[in-house]
Amino acid sequence: MKLSKGKFYITTPIYYPSDNLHIGHAYCTVASDSIARYKRAQGYDVMFLTGTDEHGQKIQRKAEAKGVTPQQYVDEIVSGIKDLWKLMDISYDRFIRTTDEQHVKAVQKIFNTLYEKGDIYKSEYEGWYCTPCESFWTPTQLKDGKCPDCGREVEMTKEESYFFRLSKYRDKIINLIENNPDFLQPASRQNEMLNNFLRPGLEDLCVSRTSFDWGIPVTFDPKHVVYVWLDALTNYITAMGAFSDDDSDFKKYWPCDVHIVGKEIVRFHSIIWPAMLMALDLPLPKQVFGHGWLKIGGDKMSKSKGNVVDPVVLVNNYGVDAVRYFLMREVPFGSDGDFTNEMLINRINADLANDLGNLLSRTVAMIEKYFGGELPEERETGEFDDDLIDLASHTAEKVEKLMDAFDFSNALAEIWKLISRANKYIDETMPWKLIKDESKKARLAAVLYNLAEVLRIVGELIRPVMPNTTPKIMEQLGCEEHGWDSAKEFGVLKNVKVKKGEALFPRIDVEKELARLEAAKPEPEKPAEEPIEKPEPKDEITIDDFGKLDLRVGTVLACEKIKKSSKLLKFQIDFGYEQRQIVSGIAKFYKPEDLIGKQVVAVVNLAPVKLCGEESNGMILSAAVNTANGEELSLIAPIALMRNGSEVR
Repeated sequence: MKLSKGKFYITTPIYYPSDNLHIGHAYCTVASDSIARYKRAQGYDVMFLTGTDEHGQKIQRKAEAKGVTPQQYVDEIVSGIKDLWKLMDISYDRFIRTTDEQHVKAVQKIFNTLYEKGDIYKSEYEGWYCTPCESFWTPTQLKDGKCPDCGREVEMTKEESYFFRLSKYRDKIINLIENNPDFLQPASRQNEMLNNFLRPGLEDLCVSRTSFDWGIPVTFDPKHVVYVWLDALTNYITAMGAFSDDDSDFKKYWPCDVHIVGKEIVRFHSIIWPAMLMALDLPLPKQVFGHGWLKIGGDKMSKSKGNVVDPVVLVNNYGVDAVRYFLMREVPFGSDGDFTNEMLINRINADLANDLGNLLSRTVAMIEKYFGGELPEERETGEFDDDLIDLASHTAEKVEKLMDAFDFSNALAEIWKLISRANKYIDETMPWKLIKDESKKARLAAVLYNLAEVLRIVGELIRPVMPNTTPKIMEQLGCEEHGWDSAKEFGVLKNVKVKKGEALFPRIDVEKELARLEAAKPEPEKPAEEPIEKPEPKDEITIDDFGKLDLRVGTVLACEKIKKSSKLLKFQIDFGYEQRQIVSGIAKFYKPEDLIGKQVVAVVNLAPVKLCGEESNGMILSAAVNTANGEELSLIAPIALMRNGSEVR
């Protein structure tokens, strides 16, 4: 029995339960899975954790919009996430949900522990909040008045909260990053955290909310629920049983060897998470690695931009291993990179169909044709052998160094150098000429054996990224899978008996496939238009009458529901020369948070009135129509961004 080389604990972020996971999410998880498979192949006792972050205001709002409970909403979505990971061949060892009872109880114990130590205290929070990112921001951190992470609107929030003394650990975290360069990788992330967040100063962190109730209750103050980051980040230890009756896995696997995260949440994992662990007197993770984004035309993928790429469609079209290979090969891990269908298809054709697939099919076909599928034991070495064998014998060592550094792209490039060398070896040795000379049968046998042995080594080395392709290669070579360490040896194959199979990766006609994909794009949905009845004519007005209206463009600074009314929203609007409050009866059609930052057109010389006790100084203009499905309404706004206070005429 092979002895374990030790423990290896790796995590991906726990994903927000969304029904639009895209190829960018798969990118992070495939990378983590490739590391986990690589470490298992080396003989490590691996713990690979992933899961779902299921609490928070945005979940509650989405559930309310669908007319279901938050638990029903997340249960349905989580099932789809697990199906996606199964499709992508993600070999996680444990899947945590933050609604799991064990996690809930552990988070409450952690919160209580930090409170009793004085590292959590009660105060009041007032500031800008991004609901999609579950993040609080200071005015100086906002970018053009919007969330610096996702670019969406923020809302002013004021409520009683508990705070974690994050500022207390600022110097320790600076010391951690400066004196332990391996802790946060790649190195560019270190400068970002130090210069943008740590050195300017840390503010204490809000860790509870009272404005919604979908979260873990604070045991000693039940009107508060634990805010997302203390809830979400602690999953890495609660999943291992920390703060439970059975913490044996926590003692076995913690500290984590690496947290693999997207660059947008490096701040939480390299600053907030270590500070929490310091406060709990627990060991820190050994490394946080913040990878880049897969982009479309230079933009981050997001549903709001309409540029997401569905991994299910890609896998159904091209196979899971082709997609996994592209993700790990195309972009250096840690950097941003673009995705296009053309890039994916070209990579499949060049690397998988032409290089690897062609090498296997040619080798097996020649062994079948020249030797009936079985290579004789009598083999004669010759020219070009040493160069090929030397490269094959040392490729695994190079791949290991690159995989240990999470440099998947170059690790695969090293494997493909061996594949390319083997294809060149065929042209150099010319088996089709050797077969014509009976005296060179032993030489021909050696050439084909060397090719088969290279393919065996390649099969072992690509397994972490392409787990389904390795068995197919071995089946055609008629050999067992010998394991990772065997890739460091040349000459392992015995009694070669090949069996030709289907092409590993059929070549794709690029132009036809791109045309097919373009034709398959769904047409944008157009709302069904209903004829509008001719309205009753109103009294005519003159240009002088119209001139009495003072119509101005303004930007919504804040918007909230009026508690006494289900129809009214209260706006704070910036007209450039002044700010004023306007009340509008459009709550049925718009959520307050969706309107902040939007420009509107308003009548500003309307006599003030009071609606439900709130003064309204103007009227916001909208277009409305009654349809068979009820009233439809849309606010009137300028097509292009205008200066606040611009006159509409």
